[in-house]
Amino acid sequence: MASCTSMEEDGNHTSVAMFILLGLSDEKELQLILFPVFLGIYLVTLIWNLGLIILIRINSNLHTPMYLFLSSLSFIDICYSSSISPRMLSDFLCDEKTISFMACATQYFVSASMGLAECCLLATMAYDRYVAIGSPLQYSAIMVPGCCWKLIAVANGTGFLSSLIETVSCFHAYYCGTNIIQHFFCDIPQVISLSCSNPFICQMIVFLVAISVGLGSLLVILLSYGFIAASILKISSVKGSSKAFNTCASHLAAVTLSYDTALSVYLHPGSSHSMKHIVLSVFYLIFVPMLNPLIYSLRNKDIKEALKRVTKTLHLYLIKNNIWTAFIITIRKMEVRIVK
Repeated sequence: MASCTSMEEDGNHTSVAMFILLGLSDEKELQLILFPVFLGIYLVTLIWNLGLIILIRINSNLHTPMYLFLSSLSFIDICYSSSISPRMLSDFLCDEKTISFMACATQYFVSASMGLAECCLLATMAYDRYVAIGSPLQYSAIMVPGCCWKLIAVANGTGFLSSLIETVSCFHAYYCGTNIIQHFFCDIPQVISLSCSNPFICQMIVFLVAISVGLGSLLVILLSYGFIAASILKISSVKGSSKAFNTCASHLAAVTLSYDTALSVYLHPGSSHSMKHIVLSVFYLIFVPMLNPLIYSLRNKDIKEALKRVTKTLHLYLIKNNIWTAFIITIRKMEVRIVK
């Protein structure tokens, strides 16, 4: 265990050179069971989100502001999941779950940057839906491609700068005592609790960022949906009201899922070492990025139709080039060999 508690001498003081992540469990048998489960979840997250990005990119019918924001959300989810899952998966197979001080800071910076950018992007998507429903005739003039890209840049820039401020302030603190993080990733409340410096400034910065970015984005979402509800009530036909609501249903579900779990995780800092907190963190960091593309695809006719067109085109291409026939023949030959 000596290698796990590595320290560096700094004058007359000893500073922490690396941290120990306790992970989800210390039972080796359980870790070997969890490894394929979370590997499968991570691969599904990558495939679904990357597939959605490609589908939107190759279909001209999906080149609209809503789907541009959706593809950006999928990209953020890929980066978000990739900042946590690979490290967690490697720790399932390692006896010593150590992470260097710099790697810990980097992991938190990337994950926080993506998480905060996602909050801003969800707020942007809510505003987009408000413009589409509240001002349908001016929608194409307001949400021009240049404006959409600027909104995406602002969302990512806000996440980047906010995360940078948090990371620099919190990891610039002095760490000299215990280096055990009771989590599967470098969660900033637990990292701050290990500091030998006064944590007040770090805690205030994290709090201010959470209020300004996290709850600020939630306020924009709530205001947008308030105006959307008012616009829907003005629609006389039931069919029109239903159609307007359906355009927001997927986004509303994604917002509820993201904010409900995030607030459950971070509004109870005193329970940050509990198993409930860790389970909620797993759902928020691992499952939500996997579920987002599914939520947006299940009831979306445009995406379903685009997927059917791509599948049909691919099928015709395979038949035209005899690739599908060759594949079927190969499978049947393998079946015959297995029978023999």
